[in-house]
Amino acid sequence: MRYLFATLILLLSACSTVREQDRTDIAIETNSTVSDDKTAQINKFYSDWQGTPYKLGGMSKRGVDCSAFTHIAYKQLFATYLPRTTELQAQQGHIVKQSELQQGDLVFFKIDKNTNHVGVYLTQGKFMHASSSKGVMISSLSNSYWRGKYWRSVSILKR
Repeated sequence: MRYLFATLILLLSACSTVREQDRTDIAIETNSTVSDDKTAQINKFYSDWQGTPYKLGGMSKRGVDCSAFTHIAYKQLFATYLPRTTELQAQQGHIVKQSELQQGDLVFFKIDKNTNHVGVYLTQGKFMHASSSKGVMISSLSNSYWRGKYWRSVSILKR
């Protein structure tokens, strides 16, 4: 019973249900901080995962939650380990201002008192994430929903 409860808590803290209000299907543009090769890898990764349904606790293309998506992205794209939950991911690296975001940084949102959400920053105010309503997609930080829920940004990668 104790293990069942612990598993339930882990799954509930992993990600949140997020109402999605925008969708942006664009190729990621290169910026000066990331090589063209890495940008191509990110584009391919996103293309492979785009539309994968949201599944709380999921870690595959059959269903994935937001923190699993960032966990897998970092492993495959940057050969970097991220913890499995949004809460633990938010404690990694160092906080950066939203105005200083670089491709690969993590963006976090507080959906409500008990629920957080995470995505991987791309460029030009866009981030990829696993939305509870649309699955894996690209959204804009300037969207009124995300702008109102934005919490913090964290840089994990060397700058």
